[in-house]
Amino acid sequence: MTDRADITEDAFLGGRLRLRQPRTGHRAGHDAILLAAATDAKAADRVVEFGAGTGAAGLALATRITGLDLTLIDIDQRLVTLAAENAALNRIACRAIALDIAAKAEAFAAASLAPDSADRVLMNPPFNDEGRHQPSPDAARRTAHQARSSTLDGWAHAARRLLKPGGALTLIWRADGTGDVLAALGRGFGGIAILPVHPRSDTAAIRVLVRAVKGSAAPLALLPAFVLNGEAGRATRQAEAVLRGEEPLRLAAD
Repeated sequence: MTDRADITEDAFLGGRLRLRQPRTGHRAGHDAILLAAATDAKAADRVVEFGAGTGAAGLALATRITGLDLTLIDIDQRLVTLAAENAALNRIACRAIALDIAAKAEAFAAASLAPDSADRVLMNPPFNDEGRHQPSPDAARRTAHQARSSTLDGWAHAARRLLKPGGALTLIWRADGTGDVLAALGRGFGGIAILPVHPRSDTAAIRVLVRAVKGSAAPLALLPAFVLNGEAGRATRQAEAVLRGEEPLRLAAD
């Protein structure tokens, strides 16, 4: 309910998407909306979001592309409950389930997520290096953001197992961890496209959006940079259009 003191209801995509989320701890922001914008899909595709939290990225994708067979997965039951509320609030059909991405294939199958069954997986894994960042005192925020050395490999493995041959994984990660992303996707993925995300045109990238195709032998592509803000500190025209859900980010070849 929106009158719970610890829950806010926030607008995304220019008000077309409403999300209930905890007032403190992990909260959806630009990363989730960029991830949704970078994920290509079509109606009736089976799409699974790993680490969905309150469902921001998956529901933003479903707002842009109607008719998806969407499943939202998170380890935190409280966030899963909010994700289900958010789907209902926005009249989007989906499943929201509590599941550890590190679980074995049998646990996924028991949740009707059999190997080789998904067309698309999107994910925003925990990406703060536990050796370089002070852990948050908030347990939920710590779980959402703090990565172990095996986190990315484990999530990529789970995505590879779940995707159909030719299915695509889209993820967002720290720009300074691009090498780790390439290493994790080196087993079973190809056709990798990388889109660097810069705060401004004169600053280094802070994020990378990455698309990879299961079983592809296509070469890696480094795409032109996506810039969030202009010189005056205001969103660029492209960034504003993407964050409002008016334009996708194209990582796939036409």
